[in-house]
Amino acid sequence: MYWISYRRAGKTYSESVKSPTCDGTLKKDALTLLREREGDIGRGKPITPQIGKTSFEDASADILADYRINDRKSLDSVERRIRLHLSPFFHGWRMVNISTPDIRKFADIRTSAGASNAEVNRELALLKRMFSLAMQGGKLLYRPHIPMLRESAPRSGFFEADQLTCVLAHLPVEIQPIITFAYITGWRINSEVLPLQWRQIDFAAGEVRLDAGTTKNQEGRVFPFTAELRTMLQTQHLEHLRLAATGLILPWVFTRDGAQIRDFRTAWAHAIKAAGCPGRIPHDLRRTAVRNLVRAGVSEQVAMRLTGHKTRSVFDRYDIVSGNDLKEAARKLDVAAGLR
Repeated sequence: MYWISYRRAGKTYSESVKSPTCDGTLKKDALTLLREREGDIGRGKPITPQIGKTSFEDASADILADYRINDRKSLDSVERRIRLHLSPFFHGWRMVNISTPDIRKFADIRTSAGASNAEVNRELALLKRMFSLAMQGGKLLYRPHIPMLRESAPRSGFFEADQLTCVLAHLPVEIQPIITFAYITGWRINSEVLPLQWRQIDFAAGEVRLDAGTTKNQEGRVFPFTAELRTMLQTQHLEHLRLAATGLILPWVFTRDGAQIRDFRTAWAHAIKAAGCPGRIPHDLRRTAVRNLVRAGVSEQVAMRLTGHKTRSVFDRYDIVSGNDLKEAARKLDVAAGLR
């Protein structure tokens, strides 16, 4: 075994060099590593003996810690993806040894096993994040190119008013207000609508609020009452007061059998089938709300603030265009043709 020694920023580092051979290449390996370290120091790279030694397990621990520290709601999903899919392939690897061909092989194995391109891309995104964290921590100097797979076009389902009316008619009475609320506001059902509490409803100000830190983008949000929204919430509040008079005081806006409603998948599946809208998902209500706002003449910027979209990509992704814009385009064509 040989040791190399070098200085960086006034501090001396020592590093051992081991080789399984006994034919004199060990000294050559040590000299090569020393030249690499000295060259990287000369280029200003943050060299320490730990560079390149980070294992996949170390990187996994780092990304999970990052998610816990930042209180990311998808922590459970990340843990599952690492445990079930990434770890079985990359277990025992050093991050520095993971190359683009290795990543392509992982993706090929996953898709051959039946995983969708979208699912594999979520796993590759985690791998990217692992490399980024390792580089930020001075544990790696570079990351390989991580090619993402082509995904199918995003869902683009919308609810027309008559379709929504039909679906509502086939839903249990306690689920109907949830769907109405999501249709009007475009808020995310699982994380923003179902957990809604009465302290967030201000009848005097005529608005419903989401607290900062409880939304996907961590920003607070306010949605002023529409006439339909106020009527629905007043009806819900009357039921809240009725239960309170019996001694059952519940903080949630949407309840069933004396508890918060957390899921309605079975009722939804039955309703969309009975209404002749198979394949529709609750998230279609979010898309529909954005489209309805734009159709009503609300600017994109205001619509995004109401629904909680961070970027305007939703308008491009779902091809949402204001009807007034289309009419104006047709008018300009007539003018150009001399018809107006």
